Amino acid sequence: MCLGIPGQVVQMLDGYDGQLALVDVAGEARKVNVGMLPDETLVPGDWVIIHMGFAVEKTDRAGAEQAMAGLELMGRSRDAPLPGSG
Repeated sequence: MCLGIPGQVVQMLDGYDGQLALVDVAGEARKVNVGMLPDETLVPGDWVIIHMGFAVEKTDRAGAEQAMAGLELMGRSRDAPLPGSG
């Protein structure tokens, strides 16, 4: 598992050759490139780990919680604003 920010797929976006998804990241909708996961079929409700705007891993709720726990160990609280959101 890589260290990244977990998010839940809200919807796949039209166009972009199927490589862009709208993802809920800590309550904020973000466009995320999913092109690095060509062998995965993503649907609303799926969880991904995001690094620098790219989904680098498909995971489940438990994996998303582990990723968030890792971020918290490094000092980021669940309520802290996301980079680039302020």
